[in-house]
Amino acid sequence: MNRQLHTGIVVVVAGLSAAAASGDEAFRCGNRLIEPGMTIGEVQQLCGPPTKKVDEVQDVRSGNRVVGKTTFHRWTYESYSQTRVLVFDQDTLKSIEDE
Repeated sequence: MNRQLHTGIVVVVAGLSAAAASGDEAFRCGNRLIEPGMTIGEVQQLCGPPTKKVDEVQDVRSGNRVVGKTTFHRWTYESYSQTRVLVFDQDTLKSIEDE
């Protein structure tokens, strides 16, 4: 195998691995695409209510100091044979995880 082809294959494989590990993917809700950056209201309007909701309050830190609190919302949607967990920080979708 020539060196350029080998380098190209390594770059493509590394890119695919990074994308798969990021967790920040999209999923389809009906015929609409749900992506990080959307609001709770937008997701609920497009997908309806989740199968399960879990809220978690966490400390916000600056160094070793707690400077406030934030609420993470974990919404579970079952879609066909896959279960997705949407993680919101306050009102914004931050990530989509496979369960």
